[in-house]
Amino acid sequence: MFRALLLDETGGTVTASIRELDDSTLPDGNVRVAVEYTTINYKDGLVISGGGGLVKRWPHVPGIDFAGTVQMSEHSAYRVGDKVVLTGWRVGEVQWGGCAQKASVNGYQLVPLPAGLSTRQAMAVGTAGLTAMLAVMALEAHGLTPAAGEVLVTGAAGGVGSVATAVLAKCGYRVVASSGRAQTHEYLKGLGAASVIDRSPFAEPAKRPLESERWAGCIDSVGAAHRSLDPSAQGSAHGETRSDDGECDACGRAPARR
Repeated sequence: MFRALLLDETGGTVTASIRELDDSTLPDGNVRVAVEYTTINYKDGLVISGGGGLVKRWPHVPGIDFAGTVQMSEHSAYRVGDKVVLTGWRVGEVQWGGCAQKASVNGYQLVPLPAGLSTRQAMAVGTAGLTAMLAVMALEAHGLTPAAGEVLVTGAAGGVGSVATAVLAKCGYRVVASSGRAQTHEYLKGLGAASVIDRSPFAEPAKRPLESERWAGCIDSVGAAHRSLDPSAQGSAHGETRSDDGECDACGRAPARR
């Protein structure tokens, strides 16, 4: 038996409850994990609230990531007692996820817990932290360096944005953090942001198809109302990375040529 956050849907309304479930209810998978920690991400919020139509089969257990200990394995890469992490693979969306004491997945979806990290620390970073690091790496793959100039981070006080702000600052970048919440400004400066600006200018459509350069790059964790005319993208020399929790569609945008 194990406890899980179980979602069910009736007439378009999603209900959630903590339930005791038998192990036989777990989905097929060649590795069973005793979940120790998970995180709540944007996609989890959509699933739990019934938004986005992401879940097609009910009942359902949300949770797009988790860290824990292998209880049973039929996969050659993992043995009982191994510490593992899972992010992505649409777990928590198209198959049961980490908001439970047990999870059944396939070995290829797991990675070993890195040495020096506890399962708690891994999920403190979580999918948001992974996404932020992917975004930073994508910008650097496009040639961004600290010497290039300021880097804008939108949604800077959120999960992806806050980790991106801290990582960029630690790597020597001058970070301009954008947030709509005045009470987060000191928090963001504590993470290393050189300055904090209000998000309201980015809610407006661009006035011209090409703006003057203001930032060397941008990590856009929230997007703009008019994505194809996003002012944050137009004002960056080395492109931008857009991210949703667990995803980063940065790599297709090449540096602007002068």
